[in-house]
Amino acid sequence: MRPGLPVIDMAPLFGSGDGAAGRSRVAGKIARACKAHGFFYLVGHGIGLDDLRALEEESRRFFALPLEAKMAISMARGGRAWRGYFPVGGELTSGRPDLKEGLYLGTELSPDHPRVRAGVPMHGANLWPAEPPGLKAAAGAYMEAAARAAAVLMEGVSLSLGLDAQYFARAYTGEPTVLFRIFHYPATGSADGDWSQSWGVGEHTDYGLLTLLAQDCHGGLQVKTPEGWIEAPPIEGALVCNIGDMLERLTGGRYKSTPHRVRNVSGHDRLSFPLFFDPDFMAPMHPLPAVATDAALRDADRAERWDGTSVHEFEGTYGDYLLDKVAKVFPQLRETALG
Repeated sequence: MRPGLPVIDMAPLFGSGDGAAGRSRVAGKIARACKAHGFFYLVGHGIGLDDLRALEEESRRFFALPLEAKMAISMARGGRAWRGYFPVGGELTSGRPDLKEGLYLGTELSPDHPRVRAGVPMHGANLWPAEPPGLKAAAGAYMEAAARAAAVLMEGVSLSLGLDAQYFARAYTGEPTVLFRIFHYPATGSADGDWSQSWGVGEHTDYGLLTLLAQDCHGGLQVKTPEGWIEAPPIEGALVCNIGDMLERLTGGRYKSTPHRVRNVSGHDRLSFPLFFDPDFMAPMHPLPAVATDAALRDADRAERWDGTSVHEFEGTYGDYLLDKVAKVFPQLRETALG
């Protein structure tokens, strides 16, 4: 299946090619993709196929374990750090249970980190399973490489908006919120049958700046466009990138956070690996310089979202926004992690 989304080679952002001219060309492609779809494929990101394959192999071993073994690191044990395993149906999207299970991970912080000592939600240590023993190393290596790629990509986003390359790093991502998920979608559903109750993930937008997604060979990701829903099939070695609510907020709607969903009708278990590269938890979310948002855009945004809210009306820190959203995703953990 030929993808309907553009493919962007981000290698010039790492300094390869013809320097400033190459970076400018990539920035132009980013601008066009963010305005047209808010989604695109990335190659030249510096993450090797061996790292992707190791992550997939170790993740399949983990999800093949008995439920009791996986629940030994359940999210209820992660406390305010909001880390650990959740079973099928344990996460809500747009108010409905998803047909997936997953492992929540993030930047590893020690108990003596100032934010951990202060009890700041979503900061702390990951919960790693005893089996398989290789998952921690595989996931850790991938997270490090993907976060590095995301930071460099944000330089391209800065340039695409007519800002200097380090603008976001100075204003928003000096200490980014980096969250990583490993999702398993069981083999269920049918391309021809009634799959109304078998959404892997229902229609939603992401919360922050950028999401970098690795997916296995089975596909299932769909992106909402003005012409309707389109498939975003896997391309070996490529990542899917999409922008989140806060980048839409910061750009005043110039770059739009696009709804997407997952429908696994492949007949196979599906794995996906989204890494969210988002603003500092403490950073205030104000539109960029010379950006204005009109009332019509706010009304349109509110009408498109399941909870009737608009990102353009939000005032506060990124942490405020994130906590409100995740409390809706895991209402059963609200008091444990956020109380």
